[in-house]
Amino acid sequence: MENSPWLSSLQALWQGEGAATYRLTLTVFATVFLAELGDKTQLATLLFAANGEVNKWLVFVGSALALILTSAIGTFAGALISQYISEKYLHYAAGVGFVLVGLWTLIKA
Repeated sequence: MENSPWLSSLQALWQGEGAATYRLTLTVFATVFLAELGDKTQLATLLFAANGEVNKWLVFVGSALALILTSAIGTFAGALISQYISEKYLHYAAGVGFVLVGLWTLIKA
């Protein structure tokens, strides 16, 4: 079975020079996308959009800008913090934080 030109160019991009950049971008996208599914941000956006009197594009633009800003803050904060704390300990802290939020959610249920 012969690869299509599109698939061949995608494979070359994935394996060629700068492939690590594309893999990182895809990994970050997939991780954030999956983390955002069904979270409070998405539910809030859903509630705003459910209002029949609001412009859906304005809801989309407002929520997208908010996500861009929070992502920028997270990126810059991570870069700043990583200058003082090793990546290993940041992973530990993030893991503990997620567990604590999970426990808090279970206790409040």
